[in-house]
Amino acid sequence: LSPSSSVVAPPRGPPPRTSPSCFLITRAAPQLMSHATASRGLQLDRGLTLIPATAVIMANVIGTGVFMKARVMTANVGSPGLVLIAYIAAGLLALAGCLVLGELAAMMPRSGGAFNFLGAAYGRRWAFLYAWTQGLAVGAGVAAVAILTVTFLNDATGGALSPFQLRALPVAVIGVGAGLNLLSVRATGGVATCLTGIKIGLVLTIAFGAFALSDGSFDHFGMSGAAGAAHGVPEASRLGLGGFGAAMAGALWSYNGWAIITTVGGEVRDPGRILPKAMVLATLLVLVLYLFINASYFFAMTPLEITDLPEHVSVAGSTVERFAGAGLTSLLTTGLVISAYGTLHTSLLTGSRIPFAMATRGLAPASFRKLNRRQVPSTAVIALALWASALVLTGTFDSLTDVTIFLVWVFVGLTGTAVFRLRRRFPDAPRPYRVFGFPVVPVLFLLATGFMLASMLISTPMRCLAGSAMIITGVPVYAFFRRHAPKLEGEAWFGEE
Repeated sequence: LSPSSSVVAPPRGPPPRTSPSCFLITRAAPQLMSHATASRGLQLDRGLTLIPATAVIMANVIGTGVFMKARVMTANVGSPGLVLIAYIAAGLLALAGCLVLGELAAMMPRSGGAFNFLGAAYGRRWAFLYAWTQGLAVGAGVAAVAILTVTFLNDATGGALSPFQLRALPVAVIGVGAGLNLLSVRATGGVATCLTGIKIGLVLTIAFGAFALSDGSFDHFGMSGAAGAAHGVPEASRLGLGGFGAAMAGALWSYNGWAIITTVGGEVRDPGRILPKAMVLATLLVLVLYLFINASYFFAMTPLEITDLPEHVSVAGSTVERFAGAGLTSLLTTGLVISAYGTLHTSLLTGSRIPFAMATRGLAPASFRKLNRRQVPSTAVIALALWASALVLTGTFDSLTDVTIFLVWVFVGLTGTAVFRLRRRFPDAPRPYRVFGFPVVPVLFLLATGFMLASMLISTPMRCLAGSAMIITGVPVYAFFRRHAPKLEGEAWFGEE
């Protein structure tokens, strides 16, 4: 031995106490080793930092409902003030959800998001049903946004698209999105950041333009749109408590995606810090932008004019026509096309990580966990694109969004309860972030979620039943995969991938 070398004697006394994280890893070792062996060679790239992660959320959220839903929401509640209140309430609900899911995301920064949270709390059956349902819902969401992208394109071309083109072009848009999502996650995050900048600029341009250049009036805020045509809006979801619940559902569709970053938790750098921060920051920024642009709609147009709009005409495009010439209108409606595509782009990014996570746990075909040379789950991306393309041919924008938002919030509520269950079952588990205001904030979040689901059942019962049927279809599929999948204890879902 050299003079600088030394031999360390074994320590005396009792063995050191095992830390909670070591306890979890030790208990879960057999399952984790099996999973590592099965997944050998798979390594996602943790390339998303705070700005791209926030941009992914905002690119996914902005660009769909906020440009379209004001017509339906005004028909639901009748007045501009109640539409804005619905947006505030939905924004606060989403913010509470960010605080709740932030704790879970920091504990389990893995691909699949709530798939892991529910697996740790309630076992793989509920994890599978979430992932199955979410996969169906994300496909419906991608289909809805593809339809909306082409709707905006039709506005930009002065209604030049034929009925056949209105049906066929959404499939082409989905194909373009799938192709771009086969690039690296760093490249996809860069595209999302660029698209988010365009979205924010678009919202501010429309809102400032409406207030500064249109012949609008603040008197419009005291008017009612209850007598409008309200094309395609069910009578049961007009006015009253049911109407407000339906308007909340519309607002929540506009916020849909606030927790989407958790599904790519395995590709976020320093996830314990960045995941909660990105969700809260993005949601606050979106809330402010939504109130601003919706107020501009009602300044430029009366509530009655808004509710009388045809079903396939965007409120944003109609507002732009009030203050812009033909050239600027075409430019801004082109911006709406780009904005809507941004949501589709990030939905394909995040939604494809759910079947990838299922496959790594043996609960989906093994091909879904295959990564291309850019470290992207290519088979999962293509499968989601094909499913969304099929749905394009089966439904309209509003029906697809209603079914999707019901499915999403059923499992958002269940995931919210996982915070309580995991704190009770695993009190010593590492928690880089703890939900602010526990237990008050999670309880209020769950109560508001229950109200939302009840309101949707009252106002759109058939669409909610269709969503429930989609959940039930996952039961026999789970029974098939369960026979071959390894059984995982709660601890095996913790930690990073």
